[in-house]
Amino acid sequence: MHTSRADLADFSYFLAIAKHRSFRRAGLELGVSASALSHALKGLETRLGVRLLNRTNRSVTLTAAGEELHAAINGPFEAIGAATEALNRHRAKPAGRIRLNVLEHASSLLLAPVLPTFVDRYPDIGVDVAVSNHLVDVIGEGADAGIRYGGTVPEDMIAQRLSGDIRWVVVGSPAYLERFGDPGHPRDLLAHRCLRIRLGDESIYHWEFEKDGEELAVDVPGAVTIDETQFALNLATGGAALGYFPEPCVDSLVRRGELRIVLADWAPVGSGFHIYYSGRRQLPTGLRLLIDLIRDMRPLGP
Repeated sequence: MHTSRADLADFSYFLAIAKHRSFRRAGLELGVSASALSHALKGLETRLGVRLLNRTNRSVTLTAAGEELHAAINGPFEAIGAATEALNRHRAKPAGRIRLNVLEHASSLLLAPVLPTFVDRYPDIGVDVAVSNHLVDVIGEGADAGIRYGGTVPEDMIAQRLSGDIRWVVVGSPAYLERFGDPGHPRDLLAHRCLRIRLGDESIYHWEFEKDGEELAVDVPGAVTIDETQFALNLATGGAALGYFPEPCVDSLVRRGELRIVLADWAPVGSGFHIYYSGRRQLPTGLRLLIDLIRDMRPLGP
């Protein structure tokens, strides 16, 4: 069978679908609609004379022929991608696109201060950012890298630290604290109104504390459960309840007197932000430049 340009394009579509096991996610990576991918794959299967994918409403799997084709062409296509990426060394201006999946805290504390400088310095590098607190396979979702707290980075990934460790604090508005008083011990929170935190795996976070070697976690009470920081800050400054935040999220509000830190001597220090990516792929030039700039600018300090 003679291989045409259309076949090569369809082979790349096939590899993306095989990686994601989803037409929708493959389409998001490629910038192509799921229906267009489906049409292209049907055409490729017709030309090859074999079925490559088993499709149901719930899953996409490779047939035996699909597995064989994937094993044969995946390496060469990755080599082409690596060779194209390597050309950035010869360009006057680096180009390309990087895709990131990051925690909400990382988006506001790390990327927001750095990206204006990055896009000004490297205008030909596109940056696609998905902000999510959910526990997802960021590589499987089509991202080049993820940014998470150090203790939550998958073990099979290469990780690089982007910030120092971060202190977590309990805060309340002056109006709330005047009405309900300051807690003197973490267990006093059981008699307070608190903003409960829903984690990415849908569990409820127990606020953690540490003092003089003693550690404890409190399942705080509260009428409101949240998974978004800005909303929580608005509620805390409005006097609805006490909140638990990374200290950099509340610094400016504390300085302006809109929030006050309580239980300061119990505030624990947690692992800082790490960026992680697959060791099986060449690090995109744009991603390397972004890592270097974050380390240069140090938006969270040394």
